[in-house]
Formats: sequence, C-alpha cells, structure tokens
Amino acid sequence: MQPEQRVEAIRAKLEQDFKPQVLEIEDKSHEHAGHKSADGKGHYQIHIKAKTLDDLSLLQKHRAIYKSLDDLIQTDIHALSIKT
Repeated sequence: MQPEQRVEAIRAKLEQDFKPQVLEIEDKSHEHAGHKSADGKGHYQIHIKAKTLDDLSLLQKHRAIYKSLDDLIQTDIHALSIKT
C-alpha cells in the first residue's frame, strides 16, 4: 500500500469505528527514513476525539484504537503515536 493510501485506510477505519468529532492523521515516516526494522511500514501520529472514547481510561482508549487498526498494524503501520 502506498503512503497516501495508508493514511486514508487509517482514516476510514477510525471514522467507521469511532465516528470522531476530531481526527487528524500525520504521516511521520519521513522522520524515520532508513529505519530498517520498519520493513517499509509507516510511522503515524493520530489525534482523535470521539464521544465513544470519552468514558474510557487512557489505556482503554489506546487498546480500542489498536484493536480497530489491527489489520493495518500487521501490514502497514510500524509505529503509532496516539493523542486523545
């Protein structure tokens, strides 16, 4: 998957699962150029605000987001920074 396709796939999945009021996705892969363990996968920063996450602890929010993106984490995401 191409980098711009990854951002759109992340966006689609998070919008589907959380219907966020705020969703910003930043591709930070360029900051990790040559990071061999990434194996071609990307580094992303997400800022998400969603009512469905409001009553969860920080750990629960992160777990829910990781669960939502699990397929992409297996194939296209090497690192994920989350702000809620």
